[in-house]
Amino acid sequence: MTPALRLLGIDKRFGATVALDGAALEVAPGEVHALLGENGAGKSTLLGILGGLLRPEGGRMEIEGSPYAPRSPREARDRGIALIHQELSLFPHLSVAENVLVGSEPSRRGLVDLVEARRRTRDVLAEFGHPEIDPETRVGQLPIAARQVVEICRAIAGRARVVLMDEPTSSLQRADVERLFALIRRLSASGVAVVYISHFLEEAREVAGACTVLRDGRTVATGPLASLTNEDLIAHMVGRSVDTRFPDRASPTAGEAEIEVRGLVSSPAVREASFTLHRGEVLGVFGLMGSGRTEMLRALFGLDEADAGTVRRGKREGPARSTPARRLAEGLGYLSEDRKGEGLALPLSVADNVTLTRFSSASSRLGVIDPRRQHAQAAERAEELQVKMRGPEQPVRTLSGGNQQKVALARLLHQEADVLLLDEPTRGIDVASKAQIYDAIGAAAAAGKAVLMVSSYLPELLGVCDRLAVMSRGRLGAARPVAEWTPDSVMEAAIGT
Repeated sequence: MTPALRLLGIDKRFGATVALDGAALEVAPGEVHALLGENGAGKSTLLGILGGLLRPEGGRMEIEGSPYAPRSPREARDRGIALIHQELSLFPHLSVAENVLVGSEPSRRGLVDLVEARRRTRDVLAEFGHPEIDPETRVGQLPIAARQVVEICRAIAGRARVVLMDEPTSSLQRADVERLFALIRRLSASGVAVVYISHFLEEAREVAGACTVLRDGRTVATGPLASLTNEDLIAHMVGRSVDTRFPDRASPTAGEAEIEVRGLVSSPAVREASFTLHRGEVLGVFGLMGSGRTEMLRALFGLDEADAGTVRRGKREGPARSTPARRLAEGLGYLSEDRKGEGLALPLSVADNVTLTRFSSASSRLGVIDPRRQHAQAAERAEELQVKMRGPEQPVRTLSGGNQQKVALARLLHQEADVLLLDEPTRGIDVASKAQIYDAIGAAAAAGKAVLMVSSYLPELLGVCDRLAVMSRGRLGAARPVAEWTPDSVMEAAIGT
């Protein structure tokens, strides 16, 4: 059988950085093929080349036996390739319909047929189980999870023969993950080849039959997934065995409250949230898409306006309404789930980003930043999280998505805040890096920091946190020790039963 997709000896460099070094990949028609590897291994670069976003410097590509060398994303789409990006590639100023049908808009008499465009978009959204998303809504007004749905629907609308999925579930709730897997199975049954990148090995096993592992830009393993254990896969990915268990931590001593939030309201998403967070504690918050969990963190940090509520720190109590500058001064630090939109200054260097919220640490006696001191501090924090980079002067935009996430966390740790507000801290992070971040969160708590962690990945909340609270329809439930929760009871609370 002629492969749907074949790549041989693909090379790609970015300056002195070797992104791909003779990488190879072969996928049969109707096959779901997992592409695995650490952050920076070259996975997204390989999909970028296939999707026409990048040009390789060596190697050969074939689609259904014919030579393939796209010069643009449009040319890739014309050859039947659809790419779902990890870092959303939507146009925030355009509507949902305009994004879903970009490049294939229906027309009448030379003009875009808006009625037909909306109808087609509704059909695609309904096919993926989200008829509630309005085709006329501007994408920039949607939350991250809904934008991920739009990104997926754009690929569905293209009716491609090869679909490339780069971390498609990174912002999805479990129900949407199930819908996506059902969609992938339908695509596979119709002969469509799917290349699936995921850092969740259990996801890869659930949906894919074969895999290819990249390490340092090279293909180091390929074959049926069933023939490889998770330990085998991780060893191929990182070149060594890795302990993927959650870190063991002593239970925090109750009684010392670092922050108390009472009656927080931020319309329309947050209807009521109250909790107490202690020093040395990791408090997890779980909730489905639209539950208000992210909006709660944003309102607490002052990014969104709080309509009511109070916040107590020690003996000082004040209104929940505040500003990010004031919260920074009060010792709060915030990690956004949207690292490209809010979490990082992409054109700036790693050093600038790491020290961004505490420039004073790198300043000279005259108040001017000392580059040598700044670079040394950034290098130390980056080494703690094993950020793959050329050096502290490298622009953050040139790093892989996972390494960008590590830089965002390094900035928060360098800030030395007393209260850490973490929104999806392991989004887009590989297995080995997740273990490092879990260790960093545990170390912060052990040092007396208070950590509030929002995540859509329930196993990490149950594995990392001391207590867990569930948000449903804008209301935060009571926090209980994680030992009192089960996955079923968490989901029951999340859907309000």
